[in-house]
Amino acid sequence: MKSVLYVGCPALERADAEMLLASANLSVVWADHAAGALAELQKHDIPVLLDLSRGAAALQIARDLRAQRPGVLLFAVVDNRRPDLTTEAVLTGVADVFARPPAPRRLASAIESELQTDARAHPRHADSNADALYSHSPSMREVVALMSRASVMRAGVMVRGEDGTGRQVVARAIHAAHSDGAAFVCVDCSSFDGDALEMELFGATARQRTVRAQADAAHGFEHISVQSRLNDAIGGTLYLQHIAEASTRVQARLSRLLRDREAVLAETGATIGFDVRPMAGVDASIDTAVQEGRVREELFRRLSVIRIDMPPLRNRREDIPALANSFLREICRVRRVPPKTLSRPALSLIAALPWRGNAVELRMMLDAIVAGLSGGKGIGLDDVLAHVRLDGGSVTFAERGTLRQARARFEREYIGHVLEQHHGRISEAAKVLGIQRTNLYRKLRSLRVDRRVAK
Repeated sequence: MKSVLYVGCPALERADAEMLLASANLSVVWADHAAGALAELQKHDIPVLLDLSRGAAALQIARDLRAQRPGVLLFAVVDNRRPDLTTEAVLTGVADVFARPPAPRRLASAIESELQTDARAHPRHADSNADALYSHSPSMREVVALMSRASVMRAGVMVRGEDGTGRQVVARAIHAAHSDGAAFVCVDCSSFDGDALEMELFGATARQRTVRAQADAAHGFEHISVQSRLNDAIGGTLYLQHIAEASTRVQARLSRLLRDREAVLAETGATIGFDVRPMAGVDASIDTAVQEGRVREELFRRLSVIRIDMPPLRNRREDIPALANSFLREICRVRRVPPKTLSRPALSLIAALPWRGNAVELRMMLDAIVAGLSGGKGIGLDDVLAHVRLDGGSVTFAERGTLRQARARFEREYIGHVLEQHHGRISEAAKVLGIQRTNLYRKLRSLRVDRRVAK
């Protein structure tokens, strides 16, 4: 059983927290303040779980631990009503942040991942479990609640959202909750032309039917081959992407299989149970596809018993700091470079961008930033600015004017945006921007930012 040092947990919650962590094979050592935690760390070099319920005082404990024990592995627990503390915790060097109460399996998985030297040098599959989900925002908490309901059922689950919102992450997490090692079979229907999708799903033998097979099909028995993706999915999950790209014939055969829950093995003629959890990853056009007949209504109903709508990243900004920090750690592991940290201004800018490509775009930008760094541990505002367009997108600047002029335009827009978010309060805006109040006043004058917003 691994141990974790839990710092700052309220006394009344300790018994429940101990039972919760014990369910993930984690024992607990308690500490109330930085001095007590440092004393425990002298005896045992173990990960630290910091309760942030005391706000600024708890963040100071994190800074003290980081200063005294630079190599300590820090995690934090935050109340869902205080998403702002997530950003602050990330800036102190916390490896991961968990909503209260922390999910024990996810916590144990995160600790194990950080402790494993090999895991630091090799990438984890980002979509293999729920670790890539951050649910500090209300919209994502709704998603997690639906995932919990879906995980204990074998009914169809349709995950709808824009590209890059984590549809497959959610599907894999639901599958992993009660999979017991069963297969997660993912098929992108748009990747196959003509009859190739039918061959992929049902198998070559099942596609080239005999007279008997055709007769069986007329009575509702579908044939699948041993060497088919559908056979691979038995006992597990079949995740279909871009189902509207599947032919009417394939959709009809899938509907029959999901209705009857039985199939005939084409090679032997034996009848087998078809116990498969069906899932689909779709975008907002799925409703139009059903109305236009491009997706069979019967198949749609069987795939959408539970529907989960994934919010775009721009609608869950509370999750961006922790998500960016997680991506950054992973990128540094993959590239085998020393860990990097984001400065407060850099993180504030990242949280303010629209992210039209959602989490995929965020990860790509962070990867480009790390690849372009010549050295050093920190990622500053200038490093992020070099990968941001003036229209709020990422990757490149629009080609207008000199670098100095481009930077001035961006600073003008960004400072105005921060002031607007903080209702013109100079002190709060300066803190977010990472500059002194006097410097902010100077920039307001030099950049000719509308002073009316700075009431």
